[in-house]
Amino acid sequence: MFPVLIGAALVILALATQAGILVFQHRFPAQGKPIEVTGAVLNVLDIGPRDAAGPPIVLIHGASSNLEAMRHPLGDRLATSHRVILIDRPGHGWSSGSSWETATPAAQGRMIEEALTKLNLGPVILVVHSWAGALGARMAIDDPARLAGLVMLAPVAYPWSGGVGWYNELVTKPVIGPLLAYTVTLPLGYFLAERNARGVFLPQAMPDDFVAKSATPLLLRPREFLANARDLVRLKQAVTEQAPRYPEISVPTVVISGDVDKTVSTDIHSRPFAAAVANARLIVLSGVGHMVQNVATDLVISEIESLIGSAVPGKAAAAN
Repeated sequence: MFPVLIGAALVILALATQAGILVFQHRFPAQGKPIEVTGAVLNVLDIGPRDAAGPPIVLIHGASSNLEAMRHPLGDRLATSHRVILIDRPGHGWSSGSSWETATPAAQGRMIEEALTKLNLGPVILVVHSWAGALGARMAIDDPARLAGLVMLAPVAYPWSGGVGWYNELVTKPVIGPLLAYTVTLPLGYFLAERNARGVFLPQAMPDDFVAKSATPLLLRPREFLANARDLVRLKQAVTEQAPRYPEISVPTVVISGDVDKTVSTDIHSRPFAAAVANARLIVLSGVGHMVQNVATDLVISEIESLIGSAVPGKAAAAN
């Protein structure tokens, strides 16, 4: 009798998950356009004036999110006077292409570079948050000519002690992982999403409309939850391998972090990265947590525009 009840419960949860997928995808439709790259189709949102002076700005989100998490605090404002490109990383938002092979900063950096080439873009200002900090650093190593400047927001850059959460580890296991992802994750995650998001903002308060504006519920779709878990599980090894190469980075770089970030330690990541990169400037915000782009939006935009000014001949001098 007990196995029958368990089976019935799993069927109900699976049906609820499929219903939830339909609801979330209707509520948060794709805002960009698909660009096919090797191993994926990336969802790319291209906004702002095409003829704006200076290099375009490319915004890349971190873990457990999608391009909307960078669009509302930064993208929409920057697009009033700059061309802005926002990209869902592989497997996130409305991009496909997640696998164990693509769940690394190096692989995703190559995909993003290919998409930028297909958009016929020259050098860009690359702005990355959290998990994508490792991606930004890797692109600065592998393809420095692509970057006119790099802005790292609360970035992951080095290995750390501990793991990435037991549930992320569990759902990447064969059999049990997909079973959980397609039954339990969405119904349970729906009730925990707001609480977890609030935890990332601490000690600042999360904006009341953040979960909806950032399309956070899309993460609960099984394929995206699995993609996110794979990204997290592979991250420590990836940064362990690439960290010794950080002194090679020559791109003008700004690192902005909060001194009470409990999600990505500034002492473990931002401080040593800024020390390793000759052309990097570190800004540590007192009393600020992980979501620096939401908390210090004006400062972040000012630093981005300063890099753009430096990249445009005569513009920086004229501003002084």
